[in-house]
Amino acid sequence: MSEHPVNRSTFDQVMVPNYAPQAMVPVRGEGSRVWDQEGKEYLDFAGGIAVNALGHCHPALISALKKQSNALWHLSNIYTNEPALELAQELTNNTFAEKVFFCNSGGEANEAAFKLARKYAYDNFGPKKNEIVSFYQSFHGRTLFTVTVGGQKKYCEGFEPVPGGVLHTTYNDLDALKAIISDNTCAVVLEPIQGEGGVIPADPEFMRGIRALCNQHNALLVLDEVQSGMGRTGELFAYIGLGVTPDILTSAKSLGGGFPIGAMLTTSKVAESLGFGTHGSTYGGNPLACAVALEVIKIINDPKLLDNVGKKHDRFRKHLEAINSKYAIFTEVRGKGLLMGAELVEKYHGQGKDILAAAADEGLMMLVAGPNVLRFAPSLIIPDEDIDEGMARLERAVAKVVTA
Repeated sequence: MSEHPVNRSTFDQVMVPNYAPQAMVPVRGEGSRVWDQEGKEYLDFAGGIAVNALGHCHPALISALKKQSNALWHLSNIYTNEPALELAQELTNNTFAEKVFFCNSGGEANEAAFKLARKYAYDNFGPKKNEIVSFYQSFHGRTLFTVTVGGQKKYCEGFEPVPGGVLHTTYNDLDALKAIISDNTCAVVLEPIQGEGGVIPADPEFMRGIRALCNQHNALLVLDEVQSGMGRTGELFAYIGLGVTPDILTSAKSLGGGFPIGAMLTTSKVAESLGFGTHGSTYGGNPLACAVALEVIKIINDPKLLDNVGKKHDRFRKHLEAINSKYAIFTEVRGKGLLMGAELVEKYHGQGKDILAAAADEGLMMLVAGPNVLRFAPSLIIPDEDIDEGMARLERAVAKVVTA
């Protein structure tokens, strides 16, 4: 019996049952390694679901947080603060955007983006132009609005009635979009790589086609880069590599390197529609979060680090292909940079969670994207030896499931 005052069974006693966490309870992390209550070591291929972009307890982030914690914690938006202004400058200097809105999460960033898209259309074209077009299997958050825009019906079940004016069509199918977009469309919303939907990258031609259709119908292109952004694909944001510029972009997850923060980026023209009093966030632009995020972006937005993301992708892919040649377990390995998915062959459909559990036994933390896709979203600076060791652990886990 553990001598710790709380353990996994405490969760069942005191927490709402919307999560089903693993049996072990992590207590400490350093780099790409984590230790649980019993002192067992794990390699982290999950990255807190693409959040811990610089691993656990990065010295520069600890330093930024400590420094800011001795200066100023919270003000509310009746005042601005230096870390928020510096972070906004850094984001606008390095992206298409001219204006930034800060909040605390990806869901909040998307909520702000969808509200802004509607308000911009209302201000410029009138109340009829209010339809948002999204894609099946997409994921944009858990608020009632963002879950409606998301393309997975299961997340809306039991929460109806949901907001109206949201249409869905097939990802990577430009003809399907052409059939549904109209002059009543205020925005087309998508992830450059569908994360929860199975790690599915957008085709560059599809992205270019969407941009052209948005221009044609005076609709805004909204890119949800909550999971794909902040160096994850080997570019600061995935849109840069695709060569398609959005009107609104959302960021969170890796933006704070583990400290909660979200941001919505847009142009000056579009930003005008969020005038004084139209939207807000008590904690948005919090000095602690912004000080950490400023350090994160300065470290990540480095050509050498970004170039290394591609090299680490190749290393992951090589290992996954070696495992596949031995066990014939994957139909496809896909993704970009350090957001990767390995889809299970039909024989092993529904067994993603079994591989996750076997991996945990072997000392490896990883993810799924749906029941049939193993997902990898580790630290962008994960050492090569940790990739090699983690993949050896994954192979042992796969072997257990295959021979079970």
